[in-house]
Amino acid sequence: MVTLVGIVEFEVVRQIRGPIEQVFARLADIEGHNDWMPGKGSILRGTRQTSPGEPTLGTTYLDQTSFGPTPGEVVEFDRPHRLVYHWWDSSKAGKVKVEGWPGYRLEVTDDDTTLVRHQASLHTHGLYRVVTPLLRWIAVRERTATMDALAASFEGRA
Repeated sequence: MVTLVGIVEFEVVRQIRGPIEQVFARLADIEGHNDWMPGKGSILRGTRQTSPGEPTLGTTYLDQTSFGPTPGEVVEFDRPHRLVYHWWDSSKAGKVKVEGWPGYRLEVTDDDTTLVRHQASLHTHGLYRVVTPLLRWIAVRERTATMDALAASFEGRA
C-alpha cells in the first residue's frame, strides 16, 4: 500500500534581545507559552503540559487550537541550543492526518542577543495531502506570528 505524504519545510529567523538561556527557557516552558504567544493571528488558543515535571525530552502537552485539541511531545531537548516539538492530528480511528515538528536552533550573537532559527516541518497524510498548500500558508503565518511574539516578549510588549 502506498501512503501519500505532502511535506512542507521552512525556516523563520529572528534576532531576540535576550540571553540564550532565557530565550531557551521561554521556548521550553510549555504552559508559559500562554503568557506570550499571540492572541490574534494565531490558531493557538492555549496549551498545557500533560506530563509531570520540568519540560525535557519526552514531555507531553496538549494544544487547544481553532481546529481542536492537538497532542504533542518534546522530541529534542539540548539546552540551550536545540528544542523540537512534535504534534499530530489523528482521525477517530487513530490514523495520523497531519503532523508537525516546530523546532528551534539558538545561537549566541552577543551577551544580550540570541539568533533563533525556527525550523518547521509539516507532513500531511493520505487525503489530507490535497490541502498541503493551504496548510503551508497557515503554518508559515502561525510560525511567523510565534517568532514575532517571542521577540516582542523580550521587548516588554505583549
